[in-house]
Amino acid sequence: QVQLVESGGGSVQAGGSLRLSCAASGNTYSSYCMGWFRQAPGKEREGVAAIESDGSTIYADSVKGRFTISKDNAKNTLYLQMSSLKPEDTAMYYCAARPPRLWVGYLRPDLYNYWGQGTQVTVSS
Repeated sequence: QVQLVESGGGSVQAGGSLRLSCAASGNTYSSYCMGWFRQAPGKEREGVAAIESDGSTIYADSVKGRFTISKDNAKNTLYLQMSSLKPEDTAMYYCAARPPRLWVGYLRPDLYNYWGQGTQVTVSS
């Protein structure tokens, strides 16, 4: 069982930066595959980035070069550094976890078992 709590959301102007954090509990956290997802009003939840237990990462095309996912196993914390933010990045952001080494569907929300409550990111033009 993994419990997840996101923080770090807020309002920022286009071109700005934010860092989201996701604090995890559970002594197997470091072995899980972790992901960041987002959902804008009226839209489906979509994958933003994921990091496998071995540290390998994958990003949605829409955020490549702007967002960086990382994790600190000692602190049981997942991060999403967001730069060059755009109004279309406005959404509720969620972190999620699933057992490691499935090797497929890293950005598919239906393949993740555990979810946080979300943190709002608003980017104004």
